[in-house]
Amino acid sequence: MSQSDPQHPSRRMLLKRGAALSTLAITGVAGLTVPSVSFAAALSKEERDKMTPDEVIESLKSGNLRFREGKMQQHDYLAQKRASQKGQYPSAVILSCIDSRAPAEILLDAGIGETFNCRVAGNVENEDILGSMEFACALAGAKVIVVMGHTSCGAVKGAIANAELGNLTGLLSKIKPAITETAYAGERTADNYDFVDSVARTNIKMTLADIRQHSPTLNKLEQDGKIKIVGAMYKLVGGEVEFFT
Repeated sequence: MSQSDPQHPSRRMLLKRGAALSTLAITGVAGLTVPSVSFAAALSKEERDKMTPDEVIESLKSGNLRFREGKMQQHDYLAQKRASQKGQYPSAVILSCIDSRAPAEILLDAGIGETFNCRVAGNVENEDILGSMEFACALAGAKVIVVMGHTSCGAVKGAIANAELGNLTGLLSKIKPAITETAYAGERTADNYDFVDSVARTNIKMTLADIRQHSPTLNKLEQDGKIKIVGAMYKLVGGEVEFFT
């Protein structure tokens, strides 16, 4: 069984939750039962610390594949809540957009205690988010930082359209540099979602660069091989999360 096989728990999941088995009856077949896996335990410090950053990324990719194929794990969230109440050992911290259609934990089939999550329109970083990432990685031991944008992003569209509204104006100004930096030969308007998606991808890459530039702590952890900082693009059509550096 390979770690990336979406039909089975990854090696990490088996270690983490112990593959607690329950039995479900098959409707219409008297007396016939099949085992199903109910994931109840939270990730332990020992299990998380054994993982490399690359293994964490592969686990997130496998979770997204399960999501796309409708083979998500049977999370017992109440049991995970109880198992993690005395400590948390997430393997990744994810900065994603506030968009209601892009909840990272669901898209990556992650349970309680698996990921730290920051959400803000346009998945941009600021000092507070950088500090949160530093806590997650330098103090709490997370191995991967993921900046995840998505297609058809309203914040990116608003930045292209020069939308103005209270504090949102300042937030969108953080996205606007990505507009200039995006090489695109077609119609460069907010109504062209191909251009919007191209700017969204540039925005992710610029955010990755900003994290490295503005957080010497995280940059050193990455240079030392202790963490990886990667980008990801969630495609609303199809559901794929594409990872890139």
